[in-house]
Amino acid sequence: MKRVWCAAVGALVLSVAPWGISAPSGLPPAVALEVAHLFDYLATSECTFIRNGRVHTAQEAVAHLERKYHHLLERGLITSAEAFIEGAASRSSLTGRAYQVACPGEAVQESAAWFAAELARLRSGDPR
Repeated sequence: MKRVWCAAVGALVLSVAPWGISAPSGLPPAVALEVAHLFDYLATSECTFIRNGRVHTAQEAVAHLERKYHHLLERGLITSAEAFIEGAASRSSLTGRAYQVACPGEAVQESAAWFAAELARLRSGDPR
C-alpha cells in the first residue's frame, strides 16, 4: 500500500509541474503535495470558478490562486493545506467575498467547502 501511495504521489508531482508548485524551503513536502493536488484537481476539473461575481475558467483560477499561494508562502502563512484553502482559495482578499465553484450537474458551492471535500477524499485514500 505504501509503495502505491509513493507512486501516486510521484505521479502527482510530475502532473502539476506546469504550475510550478514545489516544496518551498521550510514547507513540509506532504503539505506541498496536498496543495499541488488541489491545484491539479481544479485545473483538470470541468468546473468554473466564480471570483467577485465574475466567472473564470479553471485554468484562470489556478493562475490566480497560485499567485496568492506564493504571496502567502513568502510571508510564512502557509503551513498546511487547510491554511492554503483558508488563506488563498476561499475568498477575495480585496472584497472579502467568498469564491464559488460551479461544476456541471452540481449546485454552486463555496470554494472552501469544495477544496476541503477534495482534501478529505485525498487523505482518506479514496482513489475515485
